[in-house]
This record gives sequence, C-alpha cells and structure tokens, in this order.
Amino acid sequence: MPLPFQSPEGLSRRARYFVEAHGLRVPRRDLTLCRAVWLERGIPAAEIDRAVAFQECWGGIALPPAPAYEGGPRVLEADAPEGSGADGWRFPAGGCRVSMAHGFMIGPGGEFGIDADRWTPLHASTGGWVEALALADHAGYWAKTITKIKGSAVEELDLDGFEPVSEVQGLADTWWRGKDSLIAVYRGEASGFDAPHCLRAHIYGGLDAWGLGGT
Repeated sequence: MPLPFQSPEGLSRRARYFVEAHGLRVPRRDLTLCRAVWLERGIPAAEIDRAVAFQECWGGIALPPAPAYEGGPRVLEADAPEGSGADGWRFPAGGCRVSMAHGFMIGPGGEFGIDADRWTPLHASTGGWVEALALADHAGYWAKTITKIKGSAVEELDLDGFEPVSEVQGLADTWWRGKDSLIAVYRGEASGFDAPHCLRAHIYGGLDAWGLGGT
C-alpha cells in the first residue's frame, strides 16, 4: 500500500512538486537488519552505512518512467554493496522496469549511474537524476515541439548560446537551456557500451520563461 511522504530535502521546487504529485512511496526494506550478514561477507561498514542512508532517504520511492534507459528504476531501492577497495564500491539503486543490459547503481561518490560494460555515472547524485526526471516532465508538458535525434546527429548539435542546467548535476547525461528551448543529451549507454549509435537527445522547443524553468 502506498505511504504518504514528503520529497527528500535539497530538491528544487519543480522536483519536489514532481515527486509529491506524481510519485508514491511503497514499504521499503530495513537494511540495518542486513548489517551483520554483509559484514561477514567483507563489505566495509562505511559502505553499508551509505546503502542504509540511501534507503532511508530514497528507498521505496516510485516515480514515472524516465524518457531514456527504458524508464529507469521501477522503485528506488538499495541492496548489498559490490566492489573492492581498489575499484571502489557501488550498490544497486533499484530494479529495472524491463529487461536491460545494464542495472542502476550508486557510485563511490554518490553518483547515480549504470553498470554497463563499464561503470558510467549519469548524474552526480540521485537528486540530480530526480531533477532530470522532473525537468523532462515539465518541459514535455509545456513544449510546443519535441524533437528526438540519435547517433551522429547528437554530436552535430550546436549548443552555442546554451547554458548547462546545474540542478540536474549532469555527468554523462546533461541538460542545456537556450532562449526558448531545452535540450536533454543522453550519453550513458553510448559511453557505457562504447556504442556511439546509442547517443540520444531530446529537444524541447517553443518554451516561454515558465517552460524554461518552472522552479
């Protein structure tokens, strides 16, 4: 049964509205009950603490599908950390909505990303991922046109005069704001699988001042 909740702290007003109006929270696992077993497996206590903190903040939150990555995690949900001291530790961020060649993970520095052929951070935090979802929802509602391009056409985009949208904390995936349009560039799968044909971009045109921000 969905639970009443408030959005996590630190989000923009636009993202808070998106989470609280369109999301829901389902019962989540108490990962503190897994601590003893995970310690026996050699998982460092600090990494367990990170997973527990994520679960307390984001665990159980279900949001509408993302425009890419076949919609993103169905429900944000942490699980046992994986990795090593040499390669860094990551833990799952939630199960996929459909069968995918990658999963969603939280990186050593809190990055939200995908574990494709190689680890590829999409946003610097889970909050950045949620901000991007909220902006896609907002822009998709207010745009007069939405153009989707892929592959080499993405590399030919002229972003002169555009500025990065800082709240999405973009790494592989970025958002750009122009005078009357927003552009979302999705490089995660192209980078993670070394597959340039997987590059994607969505161009939201005909936006007024509210459509460009909505914060």
